[in-house]
Amino acid sequence: MKPTHASRSQLGSFVSARHALSRRQFLRGAGIVLSLPLLDSMLPTFARAANAAAAKAEAAKPRRVLAICNNLGLVPDQFFPTTTGRGYALSPYLEMMKDHREDFTVFSGVSHPDVDGGHPADICFLTAAPHPGSGGFRNTISLDQYIAERIGHETRFPSLTLGVNVAQGSRSLSWTGSGVLIPCEEKASDVFKRLFIQGTPAEVNAQMRKLDLGQSILDAVAGQAKDLQRGVTARDRDRLDQYFTSVRDLEQRMQMSKEWERKPKPHIDVSVPLDPASPREYMDKVKLMYDMARLAFETDSTRSISLMLDSVNSPAIEFGDHKTTDGYHNLSHHGKSTEKLAQLKAIDEWHMKLLNNLFTDLKAVKEDGENLLDRTMVLYGSNLGNANTHVTTNLPTLFAGGGFRHGQHLAFDKDRNYPLPNLFVSMLQRMGIESDKFASATGTMRGLELA
Repeated sequence: MKPTHASRSQLGSFVSARHALSRRQFLRGAGIVLSLPLLDSMLPTFARAANAAAAKAEAAKPRRVLAICNNLGLVPDQFFPTTTGRGYALSPYLEMMKDHREDFTVFSGVSHPDVDGGHPADICFLTAAPHPGSGGFRNTISLDQYIAERIGHETRFPSLTLGVNVAQGSRSLSWTGSGVLIPCEEKASDVFKRLFIQGTPAEVNAQMRKLDLGQSILDAVAGQAKDLQRGVTARDRDRLDQYFTSVRDLEQRMQMSKEWERKPKPHIDVSVPLDPASPREYMDKVKLMYDMARLAFETDSTRSISLMLDSVNSPAIEFGDHKTTDGYHNLSHHGKSTEKLAQLKAIDEWHMKLLNNLFTDLKAVKEDGENLLDRTMVLYGSNLGNANTHVTTNLPTLFAGGGFRHGQHLAFDKDRNYPLPNLFVSMLQRMGIESDKFASATGTMRGLELA
């Protein structure tokens, strides 16, 4: 039905009107029978203002990521549920976390496409760089560093890279954009001091001088590099442009570091932790690193933390009333030995206990009417689907908090796995970072919705 001249006039007056426009008035004036979506111009001014304020408040909420990789994984049949959806039956391991079942989602049938090689795959847990065991492999940027590069200036520390019993110099979850390993902090006491112990005026001034010196070196190197621009090939000019971009970014981060050096560190009523003396006290170390992550988030000292649990590099361990008879790695190659599987089950259950306690502790901290777990995405998983066979498919993956609608088992094809990097894209977007791609991702995580 064509609108008449009169109805076109009415339509123009409605569109240009400053007051709220109802859909019924619009349709009656246009003489058209349609179902229109609700438009901003159809809302009262106060409602539009309220929506805008809500969106701004949501964007201003600090969001955080804690990514944890246990590089020996979990016994699969004890971790993965046998039913799917929101009413799934908890597996034996997840039963230990039943008080938080509405706070986490468990995934099956997910992996990193083309990330193979067994144990070497742990360094790709947050990068998804393909074929880590191949000759000439070069890693790519990790999820935590991708976040740090974009929002790290908002906190004193752009990120924290933590580890337990890590083989230093060869293992880490954190990698720069140029594929350089970021070493793990292994002592909880050192992490605590970085976060909360204020240096003396002399120490602060010394750190400022180091930052100034670093900027001077960057200026000198950049100046020399500019001299090279004359008479080089187009390809080399592109490389130099990339170099200058990275130098400018580093200069900006150093300037931000100087500004944070001038600000006092947060004060908390907690003593410096006592570091366990032996790598056998593996679980005590894990607990302390969980505590450091919680304190860092609680004081908004950083919003991006990675934690590698290097079980491969751990000896026989002691926890609670348990003492394993063999190294953690050797136990993982159980060959279906009843005795070894029983010890692995005890280890895994302790991991679940510590993770459960972490969720409890995060929920106990309130921030602007919400609990800290609602503001924190906790990713717990492994680079191995089964440590006994070294497979890197069907990775045990648990994802908690962060303001998502949880309480479900999202099951994908165990033979043709769904890309785990899709979860990383969902996490980036939840952090307020505009990104629809990360590594081998094909989109956001299917079935994962905001709360």
